[in-house]
Amino acid sequence: MAQEVEVSGVTVTADATGNDIVQDVSFTLGRGEVMGVVGESGSGKSTLALALLGFSRKGTTITSGRVVIDGVDLLTLPEGQLRRARGSTVAHVAQDPATALNPSLTLATQLTEGLRTPKREALPRVRQLLDTVGLPSDDAFLKRRPRQLSGGQQQRVAIAMAIAAGPRLIVLDEPTTGLDVSTQARVLKLVRELCRDHDMAAIYVSHDLAVVADVADQVTVMYGGEIVESGTDRDVLIHGAHPYTRALLAAVPSATHRHRLVPIPGRAPSIADEARTGCVFAPRCDHAVAECRTTRPKLVSGPSGTLTRCLRTDEVLREPRAMPREPETRMAPEEGRDVLSASALNAAYSGRQILFDVSFNVARGECLALVGESGSGKTTLSRCLVGLHEEQKGALTFQDRQIPAKASERHKETRRELQYIFQNPYGSLNPHRSVESSLLVPLRHYFGLGAAEGRKRVLEALDRVEIPARLAARRPAELSGGQRQRVAIARALVCEPKLLICDEVTSALDVSVQASVVELLRSLLADGLSMIFVTHNLAVVRSLADRVVVLNQGRVVESGEAGPVLTAPAHPYTRDLIAATLDIPEQPPSAPFSGRRKT
Repeated sequence: MAQEVEVSGVTVTADATGNDIVQDVSFTLGRGEVMGVVGESGSGKSTLALALLGFSRKGTTITSGRVVIDGVDLLTLPEGQLRRARGSTVAHVAQDPATALNPSLTLATQLTEGLRTPKREALPRVRQLLDTVGLPSDDAFLKRRPRQLSGGQQQRVAIAMAIAAGPRLIVLDEPTTGLDVSTQARVLKLVRELCRDHDMAAIYVSHDLAVVADVADQVTVMYGGEIVESGTDRDVLIHGAHPYTRALLAAVPSATHRHRLVPIPGRAPSIADEARTGCVFAPRCDHAVAECRTTRPKLVSGPSGTLTRCLRTDEVLREPRAMPREPETRMAPEEGRDVLSASALNAAYSGRQILFDVSFNVARGECLALVGESGSGKTTLSRCLVGLHEEQKGALTFQDRQIPAKASERHKETRRELQYIFQNPYGSLNPHRSVESSLLVPLRHYFGLGAAEGRKRVLEALDRVEIPARLAARRPAELSGGQRQRVAIARALVCEPKLLICDEVTSALDVSVQASVVELLRSLLADGLSMIFVTHNLAVVRSLADRVVVLNQGRVVESGEAGPVLTAPAHPYTRDLIAATLDIPEQPPSAPFSGRRKT
C-alpha cells in the first residue's frame, strides 16, 4: 500500500529546560489506515498529535523532524501555507468539542466558514457532511447552536468540520473520552467508515486500549515522549513484548470477567526531570538490569513481530504474560441491613420529568453500580440522593431513618455520613486552597478539630489514598488528574462516611491511574464502606460492583447481582449496552486473533 503519511525524527523540546517532550518519533501510515497512539498521561501523545499539524504549545518548540503528507513536508511550509494546510491536508478533532465549536454561532455558520466558498454553494456540501456523520441536515438543525446538542452530537459536528475540506490525515485526540458506550460505538464506527470511504488516514490518540483495539489497524505505544513499541493491532495487543505495553494491558479491566487490576508502580517522567540516560522506563520496570539504566535502547524489530525499544525483549517474551488474579473475597454485604434505600423517586427539571418511580437499596458494605447512556438519569439520581436536586418526590431512607430531599434540611450527621465525589475533582476541591486546607475544612466543620489534630488526620487520609505528605501544600492545579481524584476521595474519607457516591470518578483517567483508583475503592469496600458507583464503563462495573441498576430514560429497566446482569442480561437495553462495550482480546500469544475486526 502506498504510504500517504511519513513522519520521521519528530522532536519537540521544552524551551525552559531543553528537555525533549517528544523525541525522535517516526512512522508511516497508508491511505485508509488508522493508527492508535496509546500511553499514560504525560507520555507525549497529545504533544505529538499537535506536532503533526506543525503546532507546538507555548513554551515548546518543534526542533527537528519531517511530517510528509502526499509528498509535502508540513514542517517546512511558511506560516501562511501551513495555516491553509490545517484543514485541507491535515485536520484535528479535540477531546472536548467545546474547544472546536463556537457557542455563539449556529452550526451552519461554523460548518461553512472553513469551506472558503460562498455560503449558497457551501450549504449543499454541509448537508452532505451532516449526512455522512449521521446527523440531521435540515434547516432547523443547521440553525441550532452547540449548547442545543448532546455530547455525542457535538463530537460528530466537530468531526464534520474536520473533514469538510477533504484532508488526507485526521488527528483525533481522545474524541470518545467521557462518552457512553453506545455513543462511543457510533463515533468509532464513523471514524472507520470515513477512513475507508474517503481514503483518509487517521491518528487516534487514546488512553483506552479497548477503544484502540476496536478502531486501529496499527498501534503505537508511547512512554516518556518516545515510541517504545509499535506494530499491527494484533501484534501489539496480543504479542506485545515491551514491559510497558504488558503493564498497560495488566491495568485494563475486562468486560467479560472480574479480576484485580494492576497499577504501574512509580510515576511517568516529567519535563522537569533531569536529562534521561538509559531506558526511559527502567525506573518502573521489573525486568531492568544495570545496563538498562545506562544504555538507551533502539527501536528494532523483534521476535514478537513488533518494533520494540527494549534491551531485554527475548527475556521478556520468555516470561508469559501474567494472568489476572481474582479479587480477594470480601465479607458479603449485610442482608436486611440497608444503609440507603430510595422508594418511588421522581425528579424533574423545570417541570419536565426526568426520573420515574425509581426504587432500589444499598446494603451495608455493598457496591451498587448505576449504569446507562448519557441522558438516562444517572447523575440526576445521584444529585437527588445527596440532596442537591430540588424538584424531586419520593422517600429516601438513610441509616434507618427517613431524610429530607434537600441537603440544607438534613441533619449535620447525615451530610457527613453521605459523601459525594464528583467526576471532575474541581467540583469538590477549591482551586485556591492547598490540599491540606481543603481537607481541614470538613474536619473543622464536622469534628471541631484544631490545627495539630487536623493535620494528623489529613496526613492519615492522604496516606490512605497514597498521596505523599509533601503534596499537602500544593493546590489542585499543581497535581495530576489522578492525584486530584485521589485527593477528592481523601476529602470525602476524612468525614468518616457510611456511603460514598462516586459519579464517573474514573472516566477521564488513563488505565494505570484508573486501576489504582479502582483498587483503592475496592479496599474501602473491604473496610465495610458502602458505595454507589455511577459509570458508563461496564468493564469497571464488572471489576468492582456487587449489584447493578440499569437506567434508561429515567426508569429502572433491570437490576440484580453484577455477574448475572452483565453475563446474561434480560432486558434488550442492557443487552445493547453490553454489546457496545469494548474489550481487549486476551488470548495467549500462540492463539489466533479473534477480536472484533475493522470493517
